[in-house]
Amino acid sequence: MTERIYSTDAYARAMTASVLETDSDDGRILLDRTVFYPGGGGQPCDTGELRIGDDRLEVTRVAQDNAGVWHWIEGALPSAGTELAGNVDWERRYALMRTHTAMHALCGVVWERFQSPVTGGNMTPGEGRLDFELPQWDPEDKGPIEAELNRQLAMNRNVEVSFLPRSDADLDPSLIRTKVNLLPSGLKEVRVIDIVGLDRQADGGTHVNATNEVGQIRVKKVESKGKGFRRIRLEIIDQPVG
Repeated sequence: MTERIYSTDAYARAMTASVLETDSDDGRILLDRTVFYPGGGGQPCDTGELRIGDDRLEVTRVAQDNAGVWHWIEGALPSAGTELAGNVDWERRYALMRTHTAMHALCGVVWERFQSPVTGGNMTPGEGRLDFELPQWDPEDKGPIEAELNRQLAMNRNVEVSFLPRSDADLDPSLIRTKVNLLPSGLKEVRVIDIVGLDRQADGGTHVNATNEVGQIRVKKVESKGKGFRRIRLEIIDQPVG
């Protein structure tokens, strides 16, 4: 299994690692440790580069399976046992961290107002969308939701990471803010993201340490996705505070 550095330190942007396995048919390598997030929960995977001496290999895709975290690269694949260094595209990663945290904050604001679960979501650096079951939605709610979201972010709430045994997590249904529980059946430990005082849920993605790093948010659009369902699109419109 790959040591997932990103899971405990989202700000780590570089690492050294060893190649565990090479898949020449698919152009990918398995590493013993990595800072590259493999994607999930609507957050896309990281990109960046690996370095072997003076050779630079572009990382175009990252994904995980039962073996660990795989990295797809451009160029000749190194053999098993090769030592290398790696760097994520930090500007892109940090934008995704801010966006993902904003989306969790939106979950908290919508939950407080409507107690409505999420039915889907996706993001790109600086923009995201969440789908909610909102049968009681009124178009006049858009402004207050945006204002409350920015008020909560400006409070500079801490964002904490913890891990729970699966058995404990299963006893706390509040950790699942999605309409359907998406935790894999074989998962033995559940990673929890807590925007303290606002939103706490199971999540594997990367986030900033405090909400003032997100910056100002605009709710771009609220779309109908069928009777009782709404898609809320947001974007970051300025730089973080401090």
